[in-house]
Amino acid sequence: MNAKQTVYVSGFTDGILDPNKEMEYVVKDGGNIIANTTPGCWGPMITPALKGGHEVTKPVYVEGAEIGDAIAIHIQSIEVTSIVTASGNDAPVEGRFNGDPFVAAKCPKCGTVNPETVIKGIGEKAVHCKKCDADITPFVFTHAYSIAFNDKKSVGLTLNKSAAEKAAANAKDYMCTPEESIQNPIVTFAPHDMPGTMVRLRPFLGQLGTTPARALPDSHNAGDFGQFLIDAPHDYGLTKEQLEDRTDGHMDVNRVRTGAVLICPVKVKGGGVYLGDMHAMQGDGEIAGHTTDVSGIVSLKVSVLKNLSIEGPILLPVYEDLPYLAKPFTKEEKRQATELGKGWGLSKIVEMYPISFIGTGANLNEATTNGMERAARLFEITVPEVMNRATINGSIEIGRHPGVVTVTFLAPESYLREKGLLHSVKEQYGHFY
Repeated sequence: MNAKQTVYVSGFTDGILDPNKEMEYVVKDGGNIIANTTPGCWGPMITPALKGGHEVTKPVYVEGAEIGDAIAIHIQSIEVTSIVTASGNDAPVEGRFNGDPFVAAKCPKCGTVNPETVIKGIGEKAVHCKKCDADITPFVFTHAYSIAFNDKKSVGLTLNKSAAEKAAANAKDYMCTPEESIQNPIVTFAPHDMPGTMVRLRPFLGQLGTTPARALPDSHNAGDFGQFLIDAPHDYGLTKEQLEDRTDGHMDVNRVRTGAVLICPVKVKGGGVYLGDMHAMQGDGEIAGHTTDVSGIVSLKVSVLKNLSIEGPILLPVYEDLPYLAKPFTKEEKRQATELGKGWGLSKIVEMYPISFIGTGANLNEATTNGMERAARLFEITVPEVMNRATINGSIEIGRHPGVVTVTFLAPESYLREKGLLHSVKEQYGHFY
């Protein structure tokens, strides 16, 4: 393989992350990945030819990454390019899918599964089956909005009916959809339920990770969405045990943004780093089920961490995104603790650094348990110890409702050193010590 220092990714999957497909992009260990990503949820959700609910970049092979290693992904920049997008709460349309509207959309008239489509006009009935011309949209909005962004991409404003319809008439251009994308632009639907609402932008990646050990629909590469695959009637149905092959690349954790580092498991040779589902902003939980899907330019740096066997992603957020109790202690706080220790006969204070474990599951309780168990198994400690550390030196935060959380705490330096994580963590937070 001819590995490159910088790889420019322009191709996208059909919605399936397949470890058996050869990776056409190869980057050097320590190299860079630059990609123009497509919008995430809603466009793919109204594009039946896409089989995963999203349209992520084709995976990148990282030179030297072997199964049982990990890959540290440094997010160097995220730049929104979309001018307008649309989003909102969804409702599936019965009769237009086989078990799962994200994966196996079906034409209600001719019965074709994952058919090609054409757009005719604007509105929720604009997507038609290319074969028989039936209205084929597998999802509709329950409450939704179109939103425009200023040139600085600092603020946005939701549109009224006439403005939304203006954008819908030229949807791909307003969304700046990448050339190789096949998704139907959701701006075509022209929703306008809450006009005049102002928002702040803080872009992040809803999808970032490594290729799972078995073929999975991209949006279902997570412990919550993956539940839909268990005993499913379509080609990607699996057992509960087989879902362990996931890598949890679909997190929707809003702290996966510029300046953060995401450490991902390697479950196939080369890792297969992929990304997508960029959002302009999102409150914790993505409680509406969806947020502002946008196109954008992303720059990443990747490095292989040898013999770091992890079950799911580990996040090193930017300093300001750390929970208050998990922020590094200041010199003054350490001085006060040292004085306190002297009074009680303690001669040493444990040096600690922040770390966040991603946990996923069928619901938030399962996700929290999963995150704590991942931390405990990696550090070879008990779950009750993780509970205590996350309680007094951290926090449990919702990534996505119904089942993605981050378990954050200050981990002792010795734990990190033993597992080969200390360098990465010090690189991220060392200047605060």
